[in-house]
Amino acid sequence: MTTAPRRNPLTLRQLHEFLGGELIGSPDATVIGIASLEQAGPDDLAFLASERSKKTIQSASIGVLLVGKRLADVAFPQLVVDNPAYAFARAAQQFFVRPARKRGIAPEVIRGNDVTLGPDVSIWPGVTLGDRVSIGARVTLYPGVFIGEDSIIGDDAVLYPNVVVREGCRLGNRVIVHSGTVIGSDGFGYVQHQGRHHKIPQLGGVVIEDDVELGANVAVDRATFGNTVIKRGAKIDNLVQIAHNVVVGEHTILVAQVGIAGSTTLGRYVMVGGQAGLADHLQIGDQVMIAAKSGVTRSLESNQVVSGAPVMPHATFLKVQAVIPQLPALRQRMRELEERLATVEQAKERPARSRKGPRK
Repeated sequence: MTTAPRRNPLTLRQLHEFLGGELIGSPDATVIGIASLEQAGPDDLAFLASERSKKTIQSASIGVLLVGKRLADVAFPQLVVDNPAYAFARAAQQFFVRPARKRGIAPEVIRGNDVTLGPDVSIWPGVTLGDRVSIGARVTLYPGVFIGEDSIIGDDAVLYPNVVVREGCRLGNRVIVHSGTVIGSDGFGYVQHQGRHHKIPQLGGVVIEDDVELGANVAVDRATFGNTVIKRGAKIDNLVQIAHNVVVGEHTILVAQVGIAGSTTLGRYVMVGGQAGLADHLQIGDQVMIAAKSGVTRSLESNQVVSGAPVMPHATFLKVQAVIPQLPALRQRMRELEERLATVEQAKERPARSRKGPRK
């Protein structure tokens, strides 16, 4: 999706009617664009995400500002809403995103046998559809997309250029997949025998449920048996590795360069920070937060925040980090204490030897 300045100005009255909240300022104030708080100008809609950003707007000139609490010391119009970031996202989708246009099916598309296409699809040149592929309504497939045999793509899905969906995979409704992502590549399965690694056939598939978004260059391996599953509403950043038979729970977020080893299950609303690694066959509970660069080698119960490698409670990790800069001084202090202890022990030994007297 792309955004561009509106041809017709958008009034604060229109925003208020769509978003609700409390309107402060002239309802006839207008905007034609959207921007971050730091870059917004007099014709832009922006939002205040936190109290820490207040200093940024003291000298700013913004068309309309979405805020969570009324600001008394600014001159530009405001719309007070419960969640400014969410309201901004809704306004951007409604008023500033160009609607998708149906393209139809390019003649250069390669189709296998028994392919089913839903209504109003947009399939660009260079797309390959294998045998018995099913494409839902209003699906968009950009150039270079490959869909393997017996795969299913749900309604309103968007697959950007050079996405690969291997055979026997299923994508739900409104799934978005960004360029370079591979769904259904073989899981990393081998057995060692007589000094060689022998491939275990990966006979399962991948199921991606509704409203999932996968970033660029994500790898989702097919299961050895059964399915690798990404459940409804999960959001996955670029360069993430999801191994065979992994289950990613509903509305979970995986940030860039996360790696999840085989047969690990993540619960609902889990958040995993960038470059974190999870070992195989783990159970991660609901609403667990795993900090960036963590190494998770054990299962985790629900509703906790963890950090570090190996992973530990976040509060403990912060204490550990606070100690690390002090280690050189603590080491030197330990050496000094050892020297003092040795001196004391030597001093105690001399009187004891003198009381015994010389041996005859």
